[in-house]
Amino acid sequence: VQLQASGGGLVQTGGSLRLSCAALGGTFSSYFMGWFRQAPGKEREFVAHISWSSASTYYADSVKGRFTISRDNAKNSVYLQMNSLKPEDTAVYYCAAAQSRGWYSSTYYQGRSNYDYWGQGTQVTVSS
Repeated sequence: VQLQASGGGLVQTGGSLRLSCAALGGTFSSYFMGWFRQAPGKEREFVAHISWSSASTYYADSVKGRFTISRDNAKNSVYLQMNSLKPEDTAVYYCAAAQSRGWYSSTYYQGRSNYDYWGQGTQVTVSS
């Protein structure tokens, strides 16, 4: 499956952005989806993930209450609504897909090595 992320941009502190990630190929509904981000000089870190049917979501503590992950299996897309943005949210944001393992673990899907496919990333810059 190929993933194409979009929606990044420059926004002021307190603003909002909505990232989108479109999947091409594969059976989208069978993929566990996640968002990660990487700031300059830092490792790629987990942001949020969502299960196949949207029944389960999980967020990093740093974004909990501000970001919302969602998906639309009919449109083969996953989204990340980001509100109350802060300068420390500045990073390249990546969507990722994991093939079904047949079980769910919020901890497992926080690990970037457990995802099989990655999008190209979209830049989010929050100015102070």
